[in-house]
Amino acid sequence: MADAVWARLRQWARSIKRDVIALYVAARDPRTPVIAKVVSGLVAAYALSPIDLIPDFIPVLGQVDDLIIVPLGIIAVVRLIPAPLMAEFRVRAGEIAERPSSRTAAMAIAAIWVIAALLVFWWIYSRLM
Repeated sequence: MADAVWARLRQWARSIKRDVIALYVAARDPRTPVIAKVVSGLVAAYALSPIDLIPDFIPVLGQVDDLIIVPLGIIAVVRLIPAPLMAEFRVRAGEIAERPSSRTAAMAIAAIWVIAALLVFWWIYSRLM
């Protein structure tokens, strides 16, 4: 019985990964409604980003954002995208997931987060001084 539960959890995790990639594809597709593009881009960026809103080393809360926020975001975006279009994006996401991963892309995302954090820090600092 425990093996069946773990198998279902692994399948669920794979489907989440596929859907995050599908949201990335949806955000770049011109057929996707504008609001769905914006929300799917935000959810995909958050899910794929190496930096979390709540760091994982914080007990319980660090894992809650990954286990609750990302799936809820995916559910919200899937409702905004027409079903046939989402099915197409999921097929494309499955093809993309089979490709090797890019460390360059991971470094670029991390650099974007660092630059964004520095800009926010600079903006706050300039307002206070």
